[in-house]
Amino acid sequence: MNLTLFDLDGTLIPVDSDHSFGQFMVEVGWADAAVWGAKNDEFFAHYNAGTLDLAAYVAFATSAWRGRPLDEALAMRERFMAEVMAPALRPEAVALVERHRAEGDLIALVTATNEFVTAPIAEAFGIEHLIAVQLERDAAGAYTGAVRGVPSFREGKIQRVQAWLEGLGAQWRDFGRVTFYSDSTNDLPLLERVSHPVATNPSASLAAIAAERGWPQLQLFA
Repeated sequence: MNLTLFDLDGTLIPVDSDHSFGQFMVEVGWADAAVWGAKNDEFFAHYNAGTLDLAAYVAFATSAWRGRPLDEALAMRERFMAEVMAPALRPEAVALVERHRAEGDLIALVTATNEFVTAPIAEAFGIEHLIAVQLERDAAGAYTGAVRGVPSFREGKIQRVQAWLEGLGAQWRDFGRVTFYSDSTNDLPLLERVSHPVATNPSASLAAIAAERGWPQLQLFA
């Protein structure tokens, strides 16, 4: 069996789901446009620059919805999926996932976006295994705004994939080919760890690295 890992934002979808969810929070009136929207953009710029403080971002990003009753937050997430994410599920990306599924690969979505935002997106792609940033919950089940465990971000993606494989009773060496699709230099640690890295819709910096190292480049979106 082969193992295929997909990054999400900018890779399988042409938007950043975390940033888009933040914009949606502003649009529906759950966050202030002038203050919260500008801070959301600032964090997104740090992510693209490779300087993101993930813990600070998660605390900020979840603040727009985690204080509300969970059923309200879940209902708003359904609206987000229908209004924002559904149009972002491009047939080219769906076909890529389906090709690897048809080949019998073990598939996982490995993303630095939190599990609350990404769980329904993984489901929409038909990807059973989601490795996302886990959110801490208190004794009553309420989200606290803190990250639980190792975040699936930069080097943390390797640790989380390793732990996931161990949970399945597997190891990296059990697979004939390990492929990882990503658009970002934030994912260089995992791209360097797998046997078949694919720079997908790559940023300019990742495209340059891929060209230097002879990695294949895939442009899913125009």
